[in-house]
Amino acid sequence: MKFESDRILFVGDMAGALVFAMEGANTAINWDLDLLGMMVLAFATALGGGLVRDLLIGDVPPMCLRKWRYAAVAFSGAAIIFFLHHLVTKIPPNLILVLDTAGLSLFAIAGTEKALLHNMHPFIAVLLGTVTAVGGGTIRDLFLARVPRVLVTDVYATAALVGAVVMVLGRKVRLSPALAALCGGAVCFLLRVISVWQHWNLPKVSSH
Repeated sequence: MKFESDRILFVGDMAGALVFAMEGANTAINWDLDLLGMMVLAFATALGGGLVRDLLIGDVPPMCLRKWRYAAVAFSGAAIIFFLHHLVTKIPPNLILVLDTAGLSLFAIAGTEKALLHNMHPFIAVLLGTVTAVGGGTIRDLFLARVPRVLVTDVYATAALVGAVVMVLGRKVRLSPALAALCGGAVCFLLRVISVWQHWNLPKVSSH
C-alpha cells in the first residue's frame, strides 16, 4: 500500500509539473519575458503549489528542492516551449484546456495523497490537495502582478477541491489508493471541462 501511494504521488507530481511548466513558459512568452523570466515562471507554475504544500506539512526542505528530477522536469517543459513555440501556437484551444485540466487533476490527487501519507486529517488533506493544484498558478499570477486566475475564473479551484474530496471518500470506503486517485482525478477533470463547456461560474455579489 505504501509503495502504491508513493508511486501515485511521484507520477502525479512529475506529470503535473511538466504540464504546468509548459503552461508557465507559454504565459511568459505571451507577456514578452526573456529566457530567464520564462524559466522562473515555468518553475514557479510547475512546483510552487507542491512547495507550499510541503512547507505546510513540515516536509522540509520541500521535495522539489531535495530531488533534482523536479527542477529538471520544470526546466525541460520550459525548454520545450522555448524551442517549439511555433508549434505550440498551433495547438487548438480545446486541447490546451484538456492539458491544463489534466495538470490540475494530477496535482490535486498528488497533493491529497501526500497529505494522507503524512497522516493529515482528511479535511486538511483536501485543502492541501487544492493548494497543490492551484498554488503554482497563483504564484505565477502574482509574479505578473495580476489577480490570480483561481480567484476570478470559472470553476477551477472548486474542481480540484471536489476531486480531492472524492479521493478521500474513496479511501474511506476502502478503495485501493490507485482507484481512489483515479476516481478523484476523473471527477476533477470532468467537472472542470464540463464547467467550461456549460459556462458555469461560482456566484458573485454585485458591487453595483
